[in-house]
Amino acid sequence: MDHELTLTVSKTIDAPRADVWRALTDKELIQQYFYGTEAESDWEEGSPITFTGTWEGEKYVDKGTIIEKKRERLLKFSYLSSMSGLEDQPENYAEITYRLEKENGKTILSVTQQGFKDKEAYDHSTQGWEEVLGNLKALVEGLRN
Repeated sequence: MDHELTLTVSKTIDAPRADVWRALTDKELIQQYFYGTEAESDWEEGSPITFTGTWEGEKYVDKGTIIEKKRERLLKFSYLSSMSGLEDQPENYAEITYRLEKENGKTILSVTQQGFKDKEAYDHSTQGWEEVLGNLKALVEGLRN
């Protein structure tokens, strides 16, 4: 696991932080913009988080732990994908951070992922986060109209 590899993807969403936060932590909304993924967590620091679903015909169960939470500002969790082929060892977990910033009545959502199996996984995640944030933006802005 290369913990030096870090990506950040950002999107400006025409909605208040409360709406974006809800999309990040509401399992029914997550399922709508995140490839049908079922997310389970109570979203409290120290609590487990799981993501389950099917990707290209293969079932997955990804997991982690909520590391830090600042309501409507920051959510950080550890993350291990069952599809990565990596052992369930602490050193194989990535860290994912959602940051929400206010700007002129809009929200800038940034996702940072640190730790990748290799450059190919990094490239795959970059493309995936771009897609997911685009889907999230469309969903949240659509809910406002």
